[in-house]
Amino acid sequence: MLSTREAYGAALAAEGDGRNFYVLDADLSKATQTVQFANRFPHRFFDMGIAEANMMGFAAGLSTCNVPVVVSTFAAFAAGRAYDQIRNSIAYPNCNVKIGATHGGILIGADGGSHQCIEDLALMRAIPNMVVLCPCDEMETRACVKAALDYEGPVYMRFGRSPAAQMFDHPIKFEIGKGTVLKDGEDVTIIAVGDMVSRSVRAAELLAEHGVRAAVLDMASVKPIDRELIVQYARKTGRVVTAEDHNVMGGLGSAVCEVLSKECPTPVAMVGVQDRFGRSGSPEELAEYYGLTAECICQSALNLIKG
Repeated sequence: MLSTREAYGAALAAEGDGRNFYVLDADLSKATQTVQFANRFPHRFFDMGIAEANMMGFAAGLSTCNVPVVVSTFAAFAAGRAYDQIRNSIAYPNCNVKIGATHGGILIGADGGSHQCIEDLALMRAIPNMVVLCPCDEMETRACVKAALDYEGPVYMRFGRSPAAQMFDHPIKFEIGKGTVLKDGEDVTIIAVGDMVSRSVRAAELLAEHGVRAAVLDMASVKPIDRELIVQYARKTGRVVTAEDHNVMGGLGSAVCEVLSKECPTPVAMVGVQDRFGRSGSPEELAEYYGLTAECICQSALNLIKG
């Protein structure tokens, strides 16, 4: 199983063969896996050093030369340290820059609270012109990278550190603004992103042992979000659980609730980080500590059903 950051690096290298774009990194190319692109296309790769804000400004300027630019660093440094440059230099003028942010969320493991970014989806979702993507496995990551490069404008892509369970066993077509039905169901809908997608599929299996038929939606396009699919399944099942490795404030859960509150008021339970900073530990230890396991998703669904 590849992590989504490894799949991201492989996707950049593969896409580099057929199209012209530049990749910048902030002294983390082995960790973000942009090293795969750097090894194949050294003339189109720049290591900008530990200077994330400068890297974003440089990318914005380079993109005005009619060439897409991909910038990479950890999510904590991209969405946090360089927020002002992303907002004012990239999104405000609508520059053709793609931000590949790796090591997002609590489940990256032992790096601890300073590096476990739990607010990036909220920050990027709130910026006008910004598309926000969070794929769940290798195939979806490859498709997301292609879709981002095809799209004219700024895109924020979030990737994980740990090996990701394979949800798709073949290349897929990904469309910005559309979700994917991984499992149909009639009693409750689970909507998930990133590492939480595989845990949600497992939760659906656990729910089946209780006689509950759960639908699972992979919502890799966090912004724009698939409003039609969310409303369709909310009406069908009458209950929704969201699952994300992110603060429950401002991320996927908030995005889903924004849709439902306007179009189809529905009981919602949000599984995610409950407005706390991270801490060091193995991914599974942290999943247990922060309530991000399949069992927690299952219990949240059961609580909704019990009402």
